[in-house]
Amino acid sequence: MARLGRTASDKLLTEALSLMPGGVSSPVRAFDAVGSKPFFVKEASGATITDVDGNSYIDFVQSWGAMLFGHAHPAIVEAVAAAAGKGTSFGTPSELEVELARAVVGMVPNIDKIRFVNSGTEAGMTAVRLARGATGRSKVLKFAGCYHGHLDSLLVEAGSGVATLGIPGTLGVTEGTTRDTLVAPYNDLDALAAAIDPWTDDLAAILVEPVAANMGLVLPNDDFLPGLRRIADERGALLVFDEVITGFRLGPGGAQERFGVDADIVLLGKVLGGGLPCGGVAARAELLDHLAPVGPVYQAGTLSGNPVAMAAGIANMNLIAQDPDLYDRLQQTARDLVRGLVDAADSAQVPMVAAAIGGLAGFFFSNDEIVDLAGATASNADAYGRFFRGMLAHGIYLPPSRFEALFVSAAHTPEHIDRVVDSASRVFATP
Repeated sequence: MARLGRTASDKLLTEALSLMPGGVSSPVRAFDAVGSKPFFVKEASGATITDVDGNSYIDFVQSWGAMLFGHAHPAIVEAVAAAAGKGTSFGTPSELEVELARAVVGMVPNIDKIRFVNSGTEAGMTAVRLARGATGRSKVLKFAGCYHGHLDSLLVEAGSGVATLGIPGTLGVTEGTTRDTLVAPYNDLDALAAAIDPWTDDLAAILVEPVAANMGLVLPNDDFLPGLRRIADERGALLVFDEVITGFRLGPGGAQERFGVDADIVLLGKVLGGGLPCGGVAARAELLDHLAPVGPVYQAGTLSGNPVAMAAGIANMNLIAQDPDLYDRLQQTARDLVRGLVDAADSAQVPMVAAAIGGLAGFFFSNDEIVDLAGATASNADAYGRFFRGMLAHGIYLPPSRFEALFVSAAHTPEHIDRVVDSASRVFATP
């Protein structure tokens, strides 16, 4: 498909730069890490996204994973319209909150209750406060390259946009704020034990992305998640799974179900809201009831449980429940995608490693398997940028950072994958 240029996008970018930092509302959208400029979206449908100049792209960002069923799914659009017609915010409880909570508790293992919030960042903030309040302890351990939102105490050796921009934290976060945050390499139980040994009696929680998807896609070693469960139990700490990305994407029960490892607290987002701002913190009743108004750990939000977001989430949960083959199809699509990319790279003698799980895929330009942030950072950034730009010119929209996962939706077809692989072959063949 011939590209139609980007006159309208460039005009909007010029104005946006004068009105917003970097012209964007979230840093990675600036495309700086891939040596490009952002396009401005006019509309999206299913697996495709169309810019203001009329260029269409097969979209493997899918609103950073929120779109499990693709853009503008009719059932979700209908639910959102119906809910909005009855009021967009109440500031009081609604039946929709109860309905979505019932669906989530019915799908996600090892939880009794959920507190709805407005984003993954809010979910992370609430979980840290809850863990500290429930245990009476101060220290929280996270893993280098795992991103849990932009709350101050966890913006240490974070992935996602922090890794993309090469920021080793951020200005504006004080040493005191991060003093109680411990960091260990992902997939390294020995390093974890060494990091927490001095703080055995003050470790509140171990917080992890069960599948790391903010340093690119990095899968857990077979013993990693069971090891975290064991160590948390031995130290009397809580195990917190950040399933903002993996929740409802690896299966109805997320990573807990996929790997057979129970977490004490589960963070949810993205798919939960069906494309609208929504997050959640879920746990057993005796733990989650430490939150106000039942317990002394305070958390609140004006738009939490927003009826339009709840309606979208309910529609999403219904689509999951009605499609027993959904996750088999997502897994097959993700595997076909990475196998095709690796085959194309091999044919061109380009070093590439890749992984896929559920509706997640990822690749690095590297000779070595990637198991942690150090390996991801050592991968070839320039090669990723060139590949991104080449694929974009062929109408394929990949994440504008090597530190982000690719998101497969139910709307992606074998024909889409064939086009991606063909385009990759052409890009690799271009000097």
